[in-house]
Amino acid sequence: MATCLVVANSLLSSPRPPQPSAQKHPLQPISSLSLLHFPKAPKNSTNHTFPEAHVLHSDSRRIRFLARASLGETDASSDEPLPLVGEDSAAFDLGTQNIVSWVYFTVILGVALYVLDVVWIDNSTGFGKVFIDAVSSLSDSHEIVMLILILIFATVHSGLASFRDMGEKLLGKRAYRVLFAGLSLPLAVSTVVYFINHRYDGLQLWQLQNAPGVHQLVWLSNFISFFFLYPSTFNLLEVAAVDKPKMHLWETGIMRITRHPQMVGQVIWCMAHTIWIGNSVAISASVGLIGHHLFGVWNGDRRLAMQHGEAFEAVKKRTSIIPFAAILDGRQKLPKDYYKEFIRLPYLTITALTLAAYFLHPVMQAASFRLHW
Repeated sequence: MATCLVVANSLLSSPRPPQPSAQKHPLQPISSLSLLHFPKAPKNSTNHTFPEAHVLHSDSRRIRFLARASLGETDASSDEPLPLVGEDSAAFDLGTQNIVSWVYFTVILGVALYVLDVVWIDNSTGFGKVFIDAVSSLSDSHEIVMLILILIFATVHSGLASFRDMGEKLLGKRAYRVLFAGLSLPLAVSTVVYFINHRYDGLQLWQLQNAPGVHQLVWLSNFISFFFLYPSTFNLLEVAAVDKPKMHLWETGIMRITRHPQMVGQVIWCMAHTIWIGNSVAISASVGLIGHHLFGVWNGDRRLAMQHGEAFEAVKKRTSIIPFAAILDGRQKLPKDYYKEFIRLPYLTITALTLAAYFLHPVMQAASFRLHW
């Protein structure tokens, strides 16, 4: 039961960057004269879509990018993509993986699901039903309860993310990640279960489920949404605190399309489900979730600016929040082999999991109904 619910859950202004003294890894400004001390990069040095290139040449790429910027070579007239300043996303090399780490991951995942079931999901031992009953007592409206559940989750989730630097200093990176997941996951499960159980309890506003092409449109939109939602978990070992969690500055793959793919994916997911369900509960859930992710756009940029300084400012200049905007106006230059940035194990895995989640919808719905939340 817990596994099904976790699968279900898997379902703008820019802040001023901090002063160099406050940055953890500040990049020193490079003048045009200082370029005389650096050798000229080869013609093919602008293509760094592979992880080993990023690992070996991360600092040198940043230097070359800032050097080109000082010479005015970052304008839209250039046909070549600029060297990466951020990280190559979804890079996964089986040859470099530690089997022991993935054994730890499997054990931690199993323990976490067991604890989640006993402490929260199981009505005979957990507090999930007590929590839902307490929130439901605040209003007879399913729409209001839905919004309150999302607000509670968003406050805890974004609040813990905002205080991450302070928390990691006090508790350590791994311990803070455990605290973050331990508080966020039960609230997310409760919100998802309540939505599944009460999605048809609202006021019906339209009925398009039998309209030609609607099912295909909703299915395709939902499928695409997970390719945007997934980048928040590019490194599963860090999510489980097996590896030390880091705040990554991703730049390739889906990040070239939008700097905030999780927000875009959530909007697509909400629109697809709202069109399909067509009632006030679906609209309430969509308003709450989209509002939470719009706040995440501002908060995410703020935290990345604090963490990465000039490197983030460089990435921000050639990416966009609105999908494809930076590509269309020439700020983002796609490599000729851009498609290769998607032919990677993480993207193939999310394809399989998304298809599995679709076919497991009846199982997830039955499991949620048995909780009576």
